[in-house]
Amino acid sequence: MRQDFTIGIDSGSTTTKAVVFSPTGAITGTGRRRVPQHMDRPHHVERDMHEAWEAVIGSVQDALADAGIDGSAVAAVGVTAHGDGVFLLDRSSNPLGRGIMSLDSRATALHERWQRDGLSDLVLPVAGQRPYAYSANTLLAWIRENEPERYAAIGSVIFAKDWIRYCLTGEIATDLTEASTSFTDLHTQNYSDELLEILGLQGIRKALPEMRLSCESGGVLTPEAASRTGLRAGTPVSVGLHDVTAAAVGVGHTQGGDLSITAGTFSINEVFRDRPVVGEGWACRAGYRRGLWNCMAISPASSSNLDWLARLLKPDEQDAARQLSAEMESRLSKPGGRHQVPLYHPFLFGSPYEAPASASLFGVQSWHDRADLFQAMVEGTIFNHREHVDALRQTGPVRRIGVSGGGSGQPVIAQMFADILGADVEIPEVREAGALGAALTASVSIGRYADLEEAVFSQIIPMQTYRPQTERRRIYEGIYRRYVALTQAMRPFWSDLYDGGPAQADPVAEPASVETGAVLNYAAMGFMPQEARP
Repeated sequence: MRQDFTIGIDSGSTTTKAVVFSPTGAITGTGRRRVPQHMDRPHHVERDMHEAWEAVIGSVQDALADAGIDGSAVAAVGVTAHGDGVFLLDRSSNPLGRGIMSLDSRATALHERWQRDGLSDLVLPVAGQRPYAYSANTLLAWIRENEPERYAAIGSVIFAKDWIRYCLTGEIATDLTEASTSFTDLHTQNYSDELLEILGLQGIRKALPEMRLSCESGGVLTPEAASRTGLRAGTPVSVGLHDVTAAAVGVGHTQGGDLSITAGTFSINEVFRDRPVVGEGWACRAGYRRGLWNCMAISPASSSNLDWLARLLKPDEQDAARQLSAEMESRLSKPGGRHQVPLYHPFLFGSPYEAPASASLFGVQSWHDRADLFQAMVEGTIFNHREHVDALRQTGPVRRIGVSGGGSGQPVIAQMFADILGADVEIPEVREAGALGAALTASVSIGRYADLEEAVFSQIIPMQTYRPQTERRRIYEGIYRRYVALTQAMRPFWSDLYDGGPAQADPVAEPASVETGAVLNYAAMGFMPQEARP
C-alpha cells in the first residue's frame, strides 16, 4: 500500500484527537478520546501520563478505522499537545507523578512573590517574557520548595507533547517552541544558564532534554507502540510543535507579520516576527524555526463565556450556542438592533489583568432577551481579543489576520471580528488546525517538503475574507472605547466586590474617563469568575 497519508496527534486539555490527512490536507479519518483532568487538591490540575498515552492509542486506532486504512499507509506522524505546565520523568524515564497542566494554579503565591521581589522583571530581558504561574519554571520552583524529594528525583523535564512522542518512539527530546516557554535565551534561542540562575533552578539543568527543531526527526515508532496503535513499526515521528504554534501553521500562517487568533477556552492571539520584540502586553517566544519569534498575548476570556451562557439559558439543548447565534443573527438583520445591546466584560474564567476580575453586563434593561445577552457576550469576547491584538500591533506591521474557533466560521461572528478589529480577517475552512500543523511537521521531517512554508503552500486551505463595514466599524470603535473605560472604572471594585468592604483605589491603573454620551447605567449583573485554574 502506498504511504500517502500522515497523522497529526493533538492532545488538548480535555480531548485527544488523531487525524489522518491526505497530501493536500484533506481529512480522511478522525479519532477522539477524552482525557480526564485530576483535581484532587485545591489549585492542582493534573493529567495522569499513562491515561494520556492510552487516549492516544485509542484515538489513533479510531482514526485509522474511520479512514479505512491500516498503519502501512501512514508515512509519518506529527504530535502537538496542550502547552506550558510541566511533565516530569525520573532517572529511569518513568513518570515522576502526574503531569501538571497549564490550568494549574498551585504556584500562584510563589509567582506573586517573584513579582513583588522584582525577580520577574529580571527574567523579562533574558527570556522575552515574565514567568506565568503555570510556566514550567515557576512550577519547578514550587516543587523545589514544597516537594524537595520529587525535585531531587527529576531525570527529565518535558512537556505533554514530548511525553506522547516518547511513548511512540522511546526518544526523550523537546522542541524550540516548547523550550522557549520557560528555559531559553530570547536572542540565542538556546537554553539559558543565566535564566536558570535567576530562578534558582540550576539543579535541573542536566534534566533539560535535547532541544530539536519541530520538523526534525523525533525517532521512529517502536514495535510496542506499533502493536498498540495499529501503526507500522519504524514509522517516522517528527519532533512536533507547541499547540498554539501548531494551530497557526495549520491555518496557513508561517511568516513574519502573520497574526493568528484562536477563540477557545483561552483568547489566544499570536504574531510571527523575524526579530525578537520585548514589551508589556505580550510574551516573545521562539517560532517553529531559528530566526523566527512568536509574540503571544493570551487570557482565559474567550468563547468559553458563550458556552457558559448557552448552558445557562438552554441546559437541555446540545447545540444551544449555535441556536443562540442564529437568534442573534436574526436580530442583527433588523434596523437599529445594535444600540440596544448591553456591554459585557468576558472575565468569567479570568482576564488579561493581574488583579482579580469579575465578568459584568452593563446597561441591561427589561426589554433585553437572550439574543441580546448572547450578542453582548460575543462582542465582549471579541473586544478582549481586540485588546490583545492592539498590543501585538505594537510589535510591528501585520500582514494578515486569521481567526479560528469561537463560532468564527459563522458569517455574523466573522463580520464582527472584522468590524471590531478594523481590519480584514481571513476565516480558514480548516478543521483540526492543530493536528494539521503537527502533521505538516511530519511531512517535512521525511523530506516531502523542504520546509513548513512549502508544506503550507502545498495545502488546499480555502479562505473566506471579511472586510470591515465602514459604519459598523465606526460604531464598534466607540463601543470599544467605552468597554476599555468601564474596565478601568470597575478595577477598584473587583477585589472586594462581594465582601461588603469599601472599594479601594487601584494604585496601578487610574480609572479612565468614559467618553461623552456614554450611559453608565450599569446596575446590571455582576458574575464572579469561576476560576479556570481551580
